[in-house]
Amino acid sequence: MTMVSPLRVRTTVQRASIYLLVLLWILTPALAEDWPEWRGAGRRGNWNETGILDSFPTKGLTVAWRTPIRGGFAGPAVSAGRVFVPDFNGAVGTAGVERLLCLDEKTGKILWTREWDADYRGIGYAIGPRATPTVDGDRVYVVGASGLLLCLNVRAGDVIWRKDYVKDFGAEMPTWGIANAALVDGGRVIAIVGGRPDAKVVAFDKITGKELWRALPSDSEQGYSQPLIVEAGGLRQLIIWHPAALASLDPATGKVSWQQPFQIHMGMTLATPVFSGGRLLVSSFYNGSMLVELAGEKARMLWKGKSSSEINTDGLHTVVNTPVIDGDYIYGICSYGQFRCLNLKTGERVWETLEVTREKARWASGFIVRNGNRYFINNDRGELIVAALSPRGYQEISRTALIKPTTNSGNRRELGAVNWSHPAYANRHVIARNDEEIISLSLEKQPD
Repeated sequence: MTMVSPLRVRTTVQRASIYLLVLLWILTPALAEDWPEWRGAGRRGNWNETGILDSFPTKGLTVAWRTPIRGGFAGPAVSAGRVFVPDFNGAVGTAGVERLLCLDEKTGKILWTREWDADYRGIGYAIGPRATPTVDGDRVYVVGASGLLLCLNVRAGDVIWRKDYVKDFGAEMPTWGIANAALVDGGRVIAIVGGRPDAKVVAFDKITGKELWRALPSDSEQGYSQPLIVEAGGLRQLIIWHPAALASLDPATGKVSWQQPFQIHMGMTLATPVFSGGRLLVSSFYNGSMLVELAGEKARMLWKGKSSSEINTDGLHTVVNTPVIDGDYIYGICSYGQFRCLNLKTGERVWETLEVTREKARWASGFIVRNGNRYFINNDRGELIVAALSPRGYQEISRTALIKPTTNSGNRRELGAVNWSHPAYANRHVIARNDEEIISLSLEKQPD
């Protein structure tokens, strides 16, 4: 009888285990990815899933489901098999009811709804909510256009706590309503409230709703930009862009680290600040763009656009979109639909094209999301585009219909309506909404 040493047996088992793990790694598809808040996890506009199609089918994308909803600009959030999207039931510019809908991600079936009163009188573009919900574990935080922040249980939509920016903090309603989505950071939920005294930004305990700190005086509008957490100079920084300045706060205490003045006409801070390589970019419709460099508790302006005109634009004047930084270049959509490339170091224009928006019109726009070495762009004509961007120019790879534009833009447009809602990219699908429905379409690459 031949004896096999225990060492040899152990080595054989180890090798078999390694081979099995490698085989499983090869055969297992890439991990799925949710879209739990505005512009995806971290608010960076990055979609990291693989297994995504290279170009769109000639016959268009396959619709997984479609579900009727009501008016709203707010894009959906996707987390743990559920889709969250708010809407408004009421005539434009009247008092009505806002809702948060929770849908099954696979079927589009409505699992629950939660309603609350909302007064849209005096709000411009009073079609529906603007802020994408923020999902954090078993809670979802939703902000209505008239200034209500609600913390709900994701299972059944029960209200855990709520804050009224006007009644609780004396906030004045900005021209186009409240558009700032709540930001969860550790045990805090941070909100752009616009309250008094010194409550432009307020942090609440995310479990109880207790106020933890407040910061920045409300001597200017709070604007419409989304708060962002970045790490630079060894510090975690809460970035707030309001119509008077770009500011950095300590997210734990609300203490202001620095502010870089930047006066924005009509309070139009819409784009989300873009962070890359220790630098922050902001861009506005009238006043153009500014780039600052972060160094610890200080910031230094590197350059700022010279034009304050929506027409005679020297660099990039964004409105309903957020630009992206790729290497040493900036890509974004300017005030009249011009898709532009700028030199990051100088702010000078490299090239421009109207291929993305297809018309030179005021506020023509689209939302840009990076996936690997290419970009998905949904323009306001209701189309979805795959493109490669480089300093050499714009290269369109594929284009298809995504969703019907239904919103009156307030100015003359070729299609008579626009779609100004940022879709969610989750689990190899794109989930988009207009004022009539929310739909899910597959972006999964099919086997040859």
